[in-house]
Amino acid sequence: MKQNLLKAELSSIFKNRMKLISILAIIFIPILYAGIYLWAFWDPYGHLEKLPVAVVNEDSGAEMNGEKLEVGKDLVDNLKESKEFDFQFVDRKAGYRDLENQKYYMLIEIPKDFSENATTLLDDNPKKLDLKYVSNPGFNFISSQIGNSAVEKIKEGVGKEVTETYAKSVFENISEMASGLEDASTGAKDLSDGTDKVNKGSQEVYKNLKTLAGKSIEFTDGVNAANSGAKEVLTGAESLSSGLGQLQDGQKDLSSAASQLKEGDSSILAGITSAKDGAEKLEGSIPALINGTDKLQAGSATLTSGLQEWSSNSKALADGASQLNAGAKQVQDTVNSILPMLEGLPDDKKQELEAALQSLVDGSGNIAANTQALQQGADQLAQGGQSLSAGLTDLSAGSKQLQAGAQQLADGSAELEAGSKKQVAGQEQFIAGMSKYETEFAKAASGSNELVTGMNSLLSGMNQLSTGSAALSDGTSKLEAGSKDLADGTSSLSDGSKELSEKLADGANDASSIHSDDKTYDMMAAPITVSDEKVSEVPNYGTGLAPYFISLGLFVGALMLSIVFSFNEPEGVPKNGLRWFLSKSVILAGVGILQALVASFVLIVVLDMEVQSIPLFILFTIIASLVFFSIIQFFVTILGNPGRFIVVILLIFQLTTSGGTFPLELIPDFMQHVHALLPMSYSVAGLRSVISTGDFTFMWHNAGILALYPIFFITGTIIYFTFAYRRQFTEAAAE
Repeated sequence: MKQNLLKAELSSIFKNRMKLISILAIIFIPILYAGIYLWAFWDPYGHLEKLPVAVVNEDSGAEMNGEKLEVGKDLVDNLKESKEFDFQFVDRKAGYRDLENQKYYMLIEIPKDFSENATTLLDDNPKKLDLKYVSNPGFNFISSQIGNSAVEKIKEGVGKEVTETYAKSVFENISEMASGLEDASTGAKDLSDGTDKVNKGSQEVYKNLKTLAGKSIEFTDGVNAANSGAKEVLTGAESLSSGLGQLQDGQKDLSSAASQLKEGDSSILAGITSAKDGAEKLEGSIPALINGTDKLQAGSATLTSGLQEWSSNSKALADGASQLNAGAKQVQDTVNSILPMLEGLPDDKKQELEAALQSLVDGSGNIAANTQALQQGADQLAQGGQSLSAGLTDLSAGSKQLQAGAQQLADGSAELEAGSKKQVAGQEQFIAGMSKYETEFAKAASGSNELVTGMNSLLSGMNQLSTGSAALSDGTSKLEAGSKDLADGTSSLSDGSKELSEKLADGANDASSIHSDDKTYDMMAAPITVSDEKVSEVPNYGTGLAPYFISLGLFVGALMLSIVFSFNEPEGVPKNGLRWFLSKSVILAGVGILQALVASFVLIVVLDMEVQSIPLFILFTIIASLVFFSIIQFFVTILGNPGRFIVVILLIFQLTTSGGTFPLELIPDFMQHVHALLPMSYSVAGLRSVISTGDFTFMWHNAGILALYPIFFITGTIIYFTFAYRRQFTEAAAE
């Protein structure tokens, strides 16, 4: 009787027009849910040019590097060309008023200081460009979210434009910096050449001072020897003077008492002999004195020549040091003028460079001052050397005169001795020549006194000369040490200036090698491009939401059929519970298949939705529809209206946990655990695979899970019909 019961069910449908119309209408329920909604919002982002957005430009502009900067105006010009929204350019008052009156969905305000803030990038406290975005989520929440994305794109565009402006300025400064570095390199080269000359001069000065120091030591030794000889000469002259004084007194006695002369002849002869010895000693010391003075004169001439040469070299050294100081200051000024342009150079490196340049200027200034003082001292030493040479010349002449006088004295003493001997031999001859002897003896006494006086003056001068020569030796030793330090310093300075010149030249070459154009500015403004690659393509909003709304439509269609068609009341007397189940299930399955076919046709043909496989899409849609019918049949057949309520609750949970709109990870944890228990989770995942990703293995995986639900719910429904048949028909017949 299975066929008869099914025929009775179909006959009741076709004979009752309202029921037939209702069932036919229900067949279109899924497409009303899925088709109309998806059609209405198939590609809403493709029509954003119809969305009115107010733009208020309050920017007053600014000036940067001598050029007018109007970032707000440039932004407005770009928005006028943009088709992203229906931009309306209004004043501030009208914009905010119409936004509140829901004429605009959002408002973009460009503040007054927009361009001015763009010029503060290199300031100590740079300011960001504040682009104001005002939305009205109460008017339409989705539009405000779309506006957020749009403003981000606008912000990126403005940031790119501002960065391009700064990039152009930076590269222009780099070109200027390259020119400045070239000038600095040339100045450093001149400085290096100057320091080389100073270094060579200081080395020559050091050599001359070293020679001078050695000669000054020899000079001091000669002066000390001459001083010692002069003291010995003075001692002999004093002895001679004393002896002559005694002889002169004796002569006076002889004049007054000639009678006593004979008795004193022996004493006179002894005194004359002593005088002769002193004269010979004096005569022997004179050549050493003359030789010493000659050496002193020769050393003085050498010293004077060396001092004059050193004075000339020290003047050249002072001039070179002054040029060095001027060149160092020029380098400092040049480098300081280009330091603000070195934006990539760290602050600590700038400070080290400034400190090094200041040390270079200070050191060259000290060298200039010291070499000037050195020149003055060299001039004074040269003048003193000339005076010393003249004095030694006079001393040499006096020594020669002294030698002649000593020779005469020695000769006179010899003659006196001979005369004394003759006097001893003949007193009478002595008395006869006494007058002449007395006269000559007075001259000798006078000469000896003059000799003592001269020797005292000579000894005083020699003492002063000895002191001066010691000071000269000490000074030349210090000058030698100082000139060595100067030579070492100028050598280091020369090396440093060469290195500075080379580094500046390298920097100028590196800076000159940098070339820029619009492509360079664009790369600096937007150095990163995002390559948008997709594992699977979803062409529009409607295609992305189709799995969700197809599942929803099929489920709601099955639920609404339970209202117009009885899931448990038979149109006849069933033969058993299984046939009773089949008579209902065949009709439900037929409606479910028709729902799936109609929905697939409209989506593919009418809405032109792209799917990866049309046959598999239709097959999976039918599977999902039959699974939903089996679940709803179970609850409605067994529980009636309470079952429908349970189905509605089940639908609500499926709408929130299926992941059809937002990702599963964004919903509450409890809902995430429920997700795996509900069939719509698998219908949405399977439809995505067959529509967008083309992962048919995953589609069949979800189809297999969906197939488990009918096994449970169909078995439960059959059991229900079996017991219902026994209770309703078998027990009733037995009564």
